[in-house]
Amino acid sequence: MLWGLIFIAPVLSLSVRTASDDGQAFNWSEVLMVWREYGIFLAAFLIHNHLLAPLLVYRQRRTLYISVVVMLVALFAFYQCSTRPDDMGRHMPRHEMTDNRLPSPMDGHRPPEFEGHRPPEHEDHRPPELEGQHSPKFEGKRPPIVFSQHDTVATIVLILMLLANLGVKTYFKQRNDQQLMAELEHKNLEQRLEYLKYQLNPHFLMNTLNNIHALVDIDPEQSKESIIELSKILRYVLYESNHERVSMTKEREFMDNYCHLMRMRYGDKLSFSVTIPDNGTGVSVPPLLFVSFVENAFKHGVSYQKPSFIAIDCKRYKDKHDNERLLWICRNSKHPRPDTSAMPSQGGVGMTNIRQRLDLIYGNDYTLGNKETEDTYEVILDIPLG
Repeated sequence: MLWGLIFIAPVLSLSVRTASDDGQAFNWSEVLMVWREYGIFLAAFLIHNHLLAPLLVYRQRRTLYISVVVMLVALFAFYQCSTRPDDMGRHMPRHEMTDNRLPSPMDGHRPPEFEGHRPPEHEDHRPPELEGQHSPKFEGKRPPIVFSQHDTVATIVLILMLLANLGVKTYFKQRNDQQLMAELEHKNLEQRLEYLKYQLNPHFLMNTLNNIHALVDIDPEQSKESIIELSKILRYVLYESNHERVSMTKEREFMDNYCHLMRMRYGDKLSFSVTIPDNGTGVSVPPLLFVSFVENAFKHGVSYQKPSFIAIDCKRYKDKHDNERLLWICRNSKHPRPDTSAMPSQGGVGMTNIRQRLDLIYGNDYTLGNKETEDTYEVILDIPLG
């Protein structure tokens, strides 16, 4: 489009000039002369855009690119010098070349006796054999091949045009690279999230099956009921965990089913409560986001011998930028454990995965911390909503 406007400009300019001067006809030779000058720039642009710029932008061959561009600019400069118009003296009429005197104030007011006479110093004293020939002093000659002001300006314009073309190509190349990297990072993020889900689900299932195994020995009837609860939990894991977001209401139902299954092992010694404003209506969160914290609460905060509690509290609030956020707090009792330093560590796969998952989903826009006293342990998670 830009080159089209450049080539249309002289046609429009000449048309306007012709329309303003009724005695002047439209002269296509002037337009063709301008087009010829523009055509050299267009040819250099096409060569650079399609052949030379890709050497640097896409192939990173700097030495070859610089060498060829220098040759292109040198050829352009040579062409400008060699096609420079001849000196105006070649096209000057003979009577204008021979009458080389300076204008006199007396011109047009000479006495009649001086009419047709010239001062002696202005007479042409050439020999008769040279009569009728142009004086070497005024003979039109092609200037030597050196840079004139016109050649310098044309070469600078060419260099700026090539630099602008290179800058535009580099910009679009970087933009395409950034889009490609963003797509790759997004795909990598999805793959890592899926990987973490596949790790999290078996980890959760392993703990649940261990609880059912313990119930089989304690109360066979409860173990049958726990299998029903497990089917509800697995249905949620199977159909909801593949979604990017689920409603807080479904997530609460899942936690209720899970906690009901876990409480069968502890009986009335465990107190469990969940407080969610409006039952989580209008709130969506990533699936299985809180289950690891609840698992740890049961694992480290519940005792068979002593009364225990687990309390989950959710609050919606707006930060200083008026963005809505969710504050999730899980508080549980704390009981002294026997020394297990000599026992092999079980790894803590769930908490490691949940931290990695939070990093991938929220980046730095979340807060995960804990508070610990002698009798209680509290996990605090602050995440954005929406």
